[in-house]
Amino acid sequence: MSVRPDLHQHYVWACQNLGQPENPFIAHVLQEADKNDKIIWTKGITLKIAGNNHLVPVQKVTDDDLQVLVSVLRNTEFVTGLDLRYNVLTDAGAKHVAAFLQENSSLRYLNLMFNDIGASGAELVARALHRNETLVYLRMTGNKIGDKGGMFFASMLQINSTLEKLDLGDCDTGTQCLIAVATALAQNASVKAINLNRPLLYSQEEETTVHVALMLKNNSSLVELHLCKHEMKNFGVERLCEALYDNSSLRYLDLGCNKITCDGIKSLGELLKQNKTLEILDLNANRIEDDGAICLSEALAMYNRTLRALSVVSNNISGKGLVALSDAMKTNMELSYIYIWGNKFDEASCKAFSELIQTGRLRPNHTDVEPYGADGHGHLAELSHGLRKHYYWTPSWGEVMHKDANASLAITAVSEY
Repeated sequence: MSVRPDLHQHYVWACQNLGQPENPFIAHVLQEADKNDKIIWTKGITLKIAGNNHLVPVQKVTDDDLQVLVSVLRNTEFVTGLDLRYNVLTDAGAKHVAAFLQENSSLRYLNLMFNDIGASGAELVARALHRNETLVYLRMTGNKIGDKGGMFFASMLQINSTLEKLDLGDCDTGTQCLIAVATALAQNASVKAINLNRPLLYSQEEETTVHVALMLKNNSSLVELHLCKHEMKNFGVERLCEALYDNSSLRYLDLGCNKITCDGIKSLGELLKQNKTLEILDLNANRIEDDGAICLSEALAMYNRTLRALSVVSNNISGKGLVALSDAMKTNMELSYIYIWGNKFDEASCKAFSELIQTGRLRPNHTDVEPYGADGHGHLAELSHGLRKHYYWTPSWGEVMHKDANASLAITAVSEY
């Protein structure tokens, strides 16, 4: 059994040695970590120093604060995760992160989400991962590294063989970066999940989607792919579907917030008739309407027995399409999670989903609606459940103890983190 370290005392000494004032928030987190049972230390812990913590007073972590912290953690083997999201780290802080990644041999999870790291900081972190053989999950979400910064991560993917999850969502990446990442993933055999949400694209030709489709034909390790806000239209969806006939690894496809209509859904419907791999399909905030919903329903009712979760939130579906989806669930017992809020409910659709829930076919924690009665009529109220409700935030009351709001983690988790 490992000997319990005194992280807080080491932090105090490091602040004195480097002539830096103590950050009270970091000190609090380290004091709490010191109180953990010794068994936890043998398994490894994640230090959660998130700047958006609502439970305790927070002094956001600066570059200088980080320099002190990594000097404390450099040889601390039982700290396997470091959550630094929503702080004020810049490219100077990325330099400390890079040095830490090159020296530390135990860190598996690093969350730098929504700091102020730019392209030069991205270069430092990416180059550090050329030699790092420990880190499994990296979140760069929301750091405006741009196309230039994203290119360094694309190059890293050609060398690194340890990283399993990479999040480059909301990073202002562009066409060049997305094509380079797709090209790298065609050969990379270690990455299981990648988030490429909300790039800055200025072309209507959907070149990036075409390259992602080409990658899916050759990649046999990717399990989870996020392509939200790609301005994707029916042409792009058709290219992805063509590729997925040859793919036997992808289990989670996220196409939320695009411009997909019922014509694109027809390609997805045909794919679902034959696909034996996809377990989660997220189509939220598109415009599939009734025709698209009916097309999906037919594929799910008669052919597909693999898909476990479907999100059609905010798709301009009316009662006819929603009833068709509910009918599909009566014959397809594998489809267990369905999210429908933000559509046009009528009495028939409210009754249909109320019956699914009341008969036990649809569990209350597997959907985002709850039936209630008013004035002699049935209605549906919204529940805070979903596939990834806590992608950007965590509840102000503390840790999420159940997975109702993050069902994707329960269905197809691709790594420990």
